[in-house]
Amino acid sequence: MTTPRPAPFGTMLTAMITPFDGDGAVDIEGAQRLATYLVDDLGHDGLVLNGTTGEAPTTTDAEKQHLIRSVVEAVGDRARILAGVGTYDTAHSIHLAAEAAAAGAHGLLVVSPYYNRPPQEGLIAHFTSIADATELPVVTYDIPKRTGVALEPDTLCRLAEHPRIVANKDAKGDLEAAQRVLARADLAWYSGDDILNLPLLSIGGCGFISVVGHLVGDRLAALAHAYLAGDIERATTINRGLLPVYTGCFRTQAVILIKAALTHIGLPAGSVRAPLIDATPEQIRQLSRDLTEGGLETFAVDAA
Repeated sequence: MTTPRPAPFGTMLTAMITPFDGDGAVDIEGAQRLATYLVDDLGHDGLVLNGTTGEAPTTTDAEKQHLIRSVVEAVGDRARILAGVGTYDTAHSIHLAAEAAAAGAHGLLVVSPYYNRPPQEGLIAHFTSIADATELPVVTYDIPKRTGVALEPDTLCRLAEHPRIVANKDAKGDLEAAQRVLARADLAWYSGDDILNLPLLSIGGCGFISVVGHLVGDRLAALAHAYLAGDIERATTINRGLLPVYTGCFRTQAVILIKAALTHIGLPAGSVRAPLIDATPEQIRQLSRDLTEGGLETFAVDAA
């Protein structure tokens, strides 16, 4: 069993949705209620705000800052709050980083610039500039299927030399590349791809920044704690039981289905913002079947 790196933000984090009210505005009270549920009822160590699942490309800078400040106020004394600040514009990302720090965030999640696909030297300059802009620790976020460019192992190793770049959220789906970085660099390694949560632990990962954690954060925490305590059999059993949940939540864009599931059990979520669209009745029925198979009977809906 591989010894994990220390987890600077805890083991179990979820990339939280941004609830919207009936008029499409950010539901700040709802966000505080949801954050409290995730931390106090499901046992989260931390939350990531203004990320992909938080629909960050569709929220304004002011909405982002208000959300951070409000969630820190609600749960910041008992959970680590990371703020997504990555954009395809380095200057704008620096601005968002400063605003996140002013709002009380405990760390920054910085996705690779998307759409403009910079070369590796451009990526290094981008992440380094953001890390230099505040005193907050930084998590790089490597998700080439969305950004169009991967962080190469040598790039991550160079970024790890920066004193404030302390972790990576890995949604690349490349276990070989992950192992090469972990063998050379002192980065905490968080799974950002739920289906690979257990495999990434096995090569030295320290925890999860999850999407399905909205629904099964307690089970993911139990999985991680079992594995890290050496109980591989229990961790494997928990993981296998979660496979239908992993499948169900990613049949379309995950935020669409997570919001549908949260709405079904009476938690704040609301609609998604365009260009996303809300789940169809058939998608909700399929999600219900998937979640029920994964042991979440409270998500059963009328099959009619």
